[in-house]
Amino acid sequence: MKFDVAIVGSGLAGLSVALHLAETRTVAIISKRTLQDGASNWAQGGIAAVLDSGDSHKQHIDDTLVAGGGLCDEGATRFIVEHGREAIEWLIGQGVPFTRDDTAELGFHLTREGGHSQRRIIHAADATGHAVQVTLEEKVRAHPNITLFEHHCAIDLITSDKLHPAKKSSQPKCYGLYVQDEKTGQVLTFAAEHTVMATGGAGKVYLYTTNPDTASGDGIAMAWRAGCRVSNMEFIQFHPTCLYHPYAKSFLITEAIRGEGGLLKLPPEAGASAGKRFMLAHDERAELAPRDVVARAIDFEIKKRGLDYVHLDISHKPADFLIEHFPTIYARCMELGIDITKEPIPIVPAAHYTCGGVVTDLYGRTDLPGLYAVGETACTGLHGANRLASNSLLECVVIGRACATDIAGKEKGEVPYLPDWDESRVTDADEEVVIAHNWDELRRFMWNYVGIVRTTKRLERAQHRIALLKEEIDEYYQNFRITHDLLELRNLVDVASLIVNSALQRHESRGLHFSRDYPETLPKALPSILTPNRRK
Repeated sequence: MKFDVAIVGSGLAGLSVALHLAETRTVAIISKRTLQDGASNWAQGGIAAVLDSGDSHKQHIDDTLVAGGGLCDEGATRFIVEHGREAIEWLIGQGVPFTRDDTAELGFHLTREGGHSQRRIIHAADATGHAVQVTLEEKVRAHPNITLFEHHCAIDLITSDKLHPAKKSSQPKCYGLYVQDEKTGQVLTFAAEHTVMATGGAGKVYLYTTNPDTASGDGIAMAWRAGCRVSNMEFIQFHPTCLYHPYAKSFLITEAIRGEGGLLKLPPEAGASAGKRFMLAHDERAELAPRDVVARAIDFEIKKRGLDYVHLDISHKPADFLIEHFPTIYARCMELGIDITKEPIPIVPAAHYTCGGVVTDLYGRTDLPGLYAVGETACTGLHGANRLASNSLLECVVIGRACATDIAGKEKGEVPYLPDWDESRVTDADEEVVIAHNWDELRRFMWNYVGIVRTTKRLERAQHRIALLKEEIDEYYQNFRITHDLLELRNLVDVASLIVNSALQRHESRGLHFSRDYPETLPKALPSILTPNRRK
């Protein structure tokens, strides 16, 4: 399989790169499931950008820097914010049906979310990600230069070091990757001068997550194994409001509910305190405090009072307003017997966003020539120690476009012959239950030991278990025929190791990383950077 560009991942970042490149390059989009099975499709709130004369780039930049706990890269933040409007105009030009408001300057309704000083979130009701994905998917499927490979699982990158292991280069290059066709089990070789990792984050490493099942950190793990540095992996954002219900899996209750007046209250199980608001006891910004503050406050109340959940109540707003602004949430809750116009929504925090990732510049370039990373897979420095709500989709479009510009500006070259995947040494596993057990164990101890509040002892406990799991999984990988579950588990254990090692390096509490052993914040904010052995 030969293409000019191979893109792994089919969310907003990957589709943005593909559409910007397709006029001049042949592009392959490799998706683990269908194009709509990633996190972008699930995004409810919207996209943050300066679209009103009452707002300014400075205010958006300042809000981002405050939320990021002093760890944001100011240059990256400025670049992404200043290119926000043209990114939104490009999406409007593609036909994305954002919610209209004829009284607004741009003609679209803007909402406000926690941490933002202005209304600057452009949205399509409460299903923005879905509206964007459906619109771009139609364009991608119709483009003759884009070939789609759905239900194909990336295995590993092919680098010059792997082609010639005896003579490792001081500057290896990426030439493509191996990919398994899930329907046939066949492993395909993709040769590409430029490979783009746009595989999203790693929420699936935790027991409770708002992420889809595809979020197993594949791009981060593959880039790390190929020799790329990763940064700030300890900063896992826990979304404060995930629907708590035995029949609801990973259903997120958008930040915009709190932005429009939703209140956090204690449930009946809290006894005499039932129905009381509690956020003001934790932060003067109350429900509009940044996500990490709200998530920690909910976690504190749940643990202190022995609760399973708390309530998010917006039933004091007019029913028509709620049904118009939050149709997806209203419909899903009604399916489960919860009428949000009359009663509160039971919620819990859940792993939501990976703020760190593969170290890149503002064009998505990694340490490995020929390899790019875009979106949640990457760490540009925009999110720092805590992502500001609705900045993630903005980053996908702005950096996706910049990445495509960089690739399009290079002269076309040749990729050397790549060998086929060697399956001669492997057999079918006779104990695949081991994979299921390891999978469950990993997600449970990551939730218990590497969650919202951490201690050094818990982190060391997790580190020890990860080492044992990694040994087992590597042995499986070497000796048995690969499966989708094995590939994801291998990536998840690598990402779990990166999260824990990054957390152990940080002897302070900052942003999303809260340590009981180091509750203070150090005067100087420094990123945590991990370097693979081969690059030391």
